[in-house]
Formats: sequence, structure tokens, C-alpha cells
Amino acid sequence: DGCIKAVGQADVIRNQFSEATFERIIDCSGKCVLPGLVDAHTHPVWAGDRVHEFAMKLAGASYMEIHQAGGGIHFTVEHTRKATEEELFSTFKHRLERMLRAGSTLVECKSGYGLNLETELKMLRVIERAKRSMDIGISSTYCGAHSVPKGKTATEAAEDIISNHLPKLKELNLSGEIHVNNIDVFCEKGVFDLESTRRILQAGKDIGLQINFHGDELHPMKSAELGAELGARAISHLEEVSDEGITAMARAKCAAVLLPTTAYMLRLKQPQARKMLEEGVIVALGSDFNPNAYCFSMPMVMHLACVNMKMSMNEALAAATINAAYALGKSDTHGSLEIGKQGDLVIINSSRWEHLIYQFGGHETLINYVIVKGKVVYQNETC
Repeated sequence: DGCIKAVGQADVIRNQFSEATFERIIDCSGKCVLPGLVDAHTHPVWAGDRVHEFAMKLAGASYMEIHQAGGGIHFTVEHTRKATEEELFSTFKHRLERMLRAGSTLVECKSGYGLNLETELKMLRVIERAKRSMDIGISSTYCGAHSVPKGKTATEAAEDIISNHLPKLKELNLSGEIHVNNIDVFCEKGVFDLESTRRILQAGKDIGLQINFHGDELHPMKSAELGAELGARAISHLEEVSDEGITAMARAKCAAVLLPTTAYMLRLKQPQARKMLEEGVIVALGSDFNPNAYCFSMPMVMHLACVNMKMSMNEALAAATINAAYALGKSDTHGSLEIGKQGDLVIINSSRWEHLIYQFGGHETLINYVIVKGKVVYQNETC
């Protein structure tokens, strides 16, 4: 059934399964077996890359300056609206395969480059199709409130989402066409204010979606306090979170999904990982893969978390496995090697697991096997 049957000392296992026959035995002498990595925050469905904006950023343009000049999210929205479902699926599939080869066996995937009902549904159908046809695990997120569409105010956009988008999602969910797990809003100055964010998240929660949203990234917005109050499962970014917000998240057992790639690429101040950990917040990690932060690799994310956010390697591994699974409401089935949990494993070609973090960008020759539900889905011939 794809679940782990036993964990323990080799001689005990040999004894326990002495009568059993196996399709395949992998000799892991001198290697390490780790839980499959979990990427708790990605935006992987879109058309039109933004490589030209990277040069603008390097020349000193801020995220919001690019956004206001018609770049950023709006540039991607324009291209994603024009792309066919087939085109979007083809690039999305390729990206997921790269994530899988870098050790991710469960990935959170957001919509959010449509900003109108038609394109948001197109993106969610693409995510649903990958869920059903690919080996990698997917938690899907409706992020229609990723930006305010041109020609609308935040209040009007929130109204459209609550009155039109969410009822349609509920209908498609009931008919079994699309199954969405989470609702996300970009709560930010100049995007969705606290009140609009509250209304959208509450409406999503009312139709059974887990709250998992962007907060306190560029400006202190009291997003963490709002998330704790609404019973959010997770909040992402949190570069500008307040001390009160951290305390509220710890109390509410609301996970903090930290994104070291974003802080690194946008040269933002780093999220306060140490303070969060000391206060008892459940800290998870995500790659934030999107046209603005083009990184598929959770091993690289863990390395950045250790160097830039001062996390220990143990904390980073927990944040990229069991805690990231918790942020997606899946820690009962994913994120650790325990009997009864899904058999998602990464086998690395080293006797010390720390090499996965230590070798910055070295995962391509280090990851020997990726296994999902007990099935080898990637075997690296170069190991």
C-alpha cells in the first residue's frame, strides 16, 4: 500500500521479514536514508519567465518598483492568461520533475497568476492533472488574491473572489473535478489590506480550505496576529513579523513557512528564524519557486536557512520534512520515517546526511534514489 511497514535495526528487520519476498532490495551500505523532502511554498504554474527583471533587481530596482512599472506578477499574469492549458501543464510537469530529482516528494503548488476566475481555474486544473498523473505528492492552493487585478480596487477584487471564485471552487470540489487544499492571500501594503485579507481567508475557511497565506513580507501588516486569530495552518514569508505576531503564532500552533531564497534574491532582511524557534513556533521551509525566485532545490534552501537564518542543520532538516508536512496538514502521513507513514524516501550517496546541506548545489550527484509510496521514481546513474 506504499506505506512503511517496519523501521529498526537490520538484524531485527531481517528476522521479522525472513519469509517475505521483495521485488527489489536496495543496498544502502555507506548511504543515508532520509524522509522525502517537503517544499511548503511554490508558485510553479506560469508562462513567460522574468529573467530580464533579474538584471533590473541587480541594478537596484525594488520588488514594488518593478511591480508598479507593470512587471512582476502582472507580467506573468499576462503571459499565463494567454497560455493554453496544455502549454502550462507541459512546463509545470518539467518543473515538478526537477523538484523530484532534488529530493522533494511533496510540494505545495499555488495558482495566482490568473487573477480572473477563468485563468485561476485553468491553473488549478493543471495542478489537478499533475496530482492524478505524476508520482510527486501535491497540496494545491487557490491564490486568486495574489495581486489586485488591473482596473479593480482591493475591495472589489475581494468581493469578486468571495462572491464568484470561491462558490465555483466549492461546486467543482463537490463534483470531484478539482480538489483544492488551501487558500492564500498576499496580505501586503498596496496589495490586499488586513480587512480584505480577513474576509477572503474566512470565506475560504468556510468552504473547508486550510488557511495558508503570504504575510508580513515587505511591511509589518499584523498578518501573523490575524492568522493566529483565524486558526491559520501556516503563514509564509514573515520577514517583517512583530514580536506579538511570533508569540501569537506559537500559541496557535500556526506554522511559519520561511523562504530564504526570497530574502536572499530580493536582499530583504532575513526572517527571524532563531527568535521563532526559541519562542516555540513550528518553523517550516519552502523554495518559493516562482519567476522571481527560480530555485527548485530544497537542499539549497536548507543550506541558505543555515547560513543566512542561523538555523542548525537538524532544525533545517526538520523544517524541510516533518514541519513542512505539518504546514500542509499532512504530518500524520508525510515528513518522517515512521511505521504507517507513506514510504517517501531520499537515499543519498554519503554516510552522513549532513552532506545534503553541506554540499551547496551538490544534490545532483549526491541524491542516489528518490522513492515515493515505496516505488523508485528516480535513480541517479551518476552515483
